[in-house]
Amino acid sequence: MRRYIGLQFVALLLLMGMSVPAFAVKHVTVHHARRHFRWVRWHPMFKPSHESLLIQNAEIDRLELPRIQDETELEALKADGSLVPIIPSETLRIEPSLDPSRRYCRPWTLDFVDDISQAYYNRFHQQIQVNSAVRTVKVQRKLRRRNRNAAPADGDTASSHLAGVTVDLQRRGMTKEQILWMEHYLFYMKALGLVEPEEERRHWCFHIMVSGHYSEWRETQNIVPLERPDNDHPDSDPPQAQVALGSGSN
Repeated sequence: MRRYIGLQFVALLLLMGMSVPAFAVKHVTVHHARRHFRWVRWHPMFKPSHESLLIQNAEIDRLELPRIQDETELEALKADGSLVPIIPSETLRIEPSLDPSRRYCRPWTLDFVDDISQAYYNRFHQQIQVNSAVRTVKVQRKLRRRNRNAAPADGDTASSHLAGVTVDLQRRGMTKEQILWMEHYLFYMKALGLVEPEEERRHWCFHIMVSGHYSEWRETQNIVPLERPDNDHPDSDPPQAQVALGSGSN
């Protein structure tokens, strides 16, 4: 009898020992599954790239715009109207932490911001938020010291914020439907050569450089078709959504 009990005890110990690595394997599997889940969620239409930075800087060079070095140059461009203020409205808000001295952009960039914010409000009855606009080289260098992923302050891949042609619109907090709407809108504008967009993961925003051609193109438009064919659903009905613009007067 004692021998039988002893054998049962040994068998129990062996069973417990075998269960320990099994739990360990299960834990590792769950950990990797979570990492994979985070990775697959990020599929932007406009991934940041070296080529995109070159395109943005080529447009700045075509327009012969300066990269704004410091506050003195920034204030001079405001004074002569080369930079215009971004004003909050029913359709547009500004990130509260954005320095008031940098809530400025080029006139055609403001036209674009006004148009997309109005279209977004018409569709979702919510405001779009501007997170960033013009920057100086001095500010960009400070930013780059804190964030190694930030664009350089000089060279062929310098940040296009330095010329005042670019804004960052907040992506964080948007629903999937809202993000798709933004991507479709920007897809159409990019196809026309009017914007060069990127979707930044670190700051969860749409970084959008606006071409100098935007205002002259805008003068000829009353309605902008919004959607593009959905490659994922080729049998679906063609989208009918459109974005209303102004009558041509600014």
